[in-house]
Amino acid sequence: MPGGKMKLERTKTDYPGVWHIVGTGLDGKPERIYYIGYRVGGKWTEEKAGRARRDSMTPARAAAIRSRKIEGKAPTNEGKREAEREARTAETGRWTIDRLWTEWKKVNADKKGVVKDNSRYNVHIKAPFGDIEPKDIDPLSVRRLSSTLVKGKRGKKPLAVSTVVSVLTLLRRIEFFGKKSGLCEGLSFTIELPKGSKQKTEDMTETQMSQYVKTCREWKDSQAGAFQLLALFTGMRRAEIRGLKWVDVDDDRGFIHIRDPKGGTDQKIPMNDPTLELVKTIPHVKGSPYVFTGEMGGMIGLKQVGASAKDIRDAAGLPADFRPLHGLRHTFASHLASSGEVDLFTLQKLLTHKSPLMTQRYAHLRDDSIKRASNVMGRIVAGATAPVAVESGE
Repeated sequence: MPGGKMKLERTKTDYPGVWHIVGTGLDGKPERIYYIGYRVGGKWTEEKAGRARRDSMTPARAAAIRSRKIEGKAPTNEGKREAEREARTAETGRWTIDRLWTEWKKVNADKKGVVKDNSRYNVHIKAPFGDIEPKDIDPLSVRRLSSTLVKGKRGKKPLAVSTVVSVLTLLRRIEFFGKKSGLCEGLSFTIELPKGSKQKTEDMTETQMSQYVKTCREWKDSQAGAFQLLALFTGMRRAEIRGLKWVDVDDDRGFIHIRDPKGGTDQKIPMNDPTLELVKTIPHVKGSPYVFTGEMGGMIGLKQVGASAKDIRDAAGLPADFRPLHGLRHTFASHLASSGEVDLFTLQKLLTHKSPLMTQRYAHLRDDSIKRASNVMGRIVAGATAPVAVESGE
């Protein structure tokens, strides 16, 4: 009918409830399109079964499909569409590890280490856990990942234990973000770090420390020596010292303001007496805001810091495997922890650790100091219960 929609004529087949119409195929040629009609639960339903050429549909195949749907062995097309809609809705509401990681990056785009963490995620975490919600991750799967990375299974080279720890810690950080933000349930277990994952805690004896301080104070480049001493006296990280500006050194109140530290939030740490004396000896470079100045008044260079740190280490007679700056920070923490005068919470604040897990590596040193204190009572008891010598009279 002109101006109207042409109604295609139905052609019955030899099978009940099966008919076809003649439509146009993808090649522009006429093609039969088969339909089926059936009643389930009192409701009459008509559905397309398929095309003759594209779907290899025949009257017999269409009849078989119709039988399965009547018997309830196959869903109706509307049922399929409803199931798909429900699946899409459910998928939208699922906070998978992949979706959580994407959201975490949006919230923490300015965090340091995001690029490296993103690489770890894509290489090691995305494939096994990306499409899974944290609550559905099982401990066996995590142990398998850990074992694969440590031992180098499935054609992959073994990774350093410290790298494996970083990967597992990242997975833990992602699920904690989801749980803390109220987006999803967290893991149902605690991720175990691989054996041997205890991080190296370098230390100096008091004799070594004395020699190191002497070497730094007498070093030909006073700025290089002061850089190392500030790391030893405060436990600050290399990047924090490099970026330190005079405006952040409050020698009146005795505090150093650390901007944009590794933990992400600005911190304030107190200056002890040696630090206060040290900062007074560091000259201000005109036109530069930095405490330690490099070329053109900018931040001191990494290579310059690294080279002088190794030279000072060697001159002070420290072992070749003692890592400059890393070792100074660990020395600071180790001596405070073993002193028995500083609790781990305070130590966490001084080191600007975001998580107490990072400070926990020094717990055994704190335990040693507690044992030494307990032994004091042991000596007192021993002295009180020792037999008293009786003087013999003549």
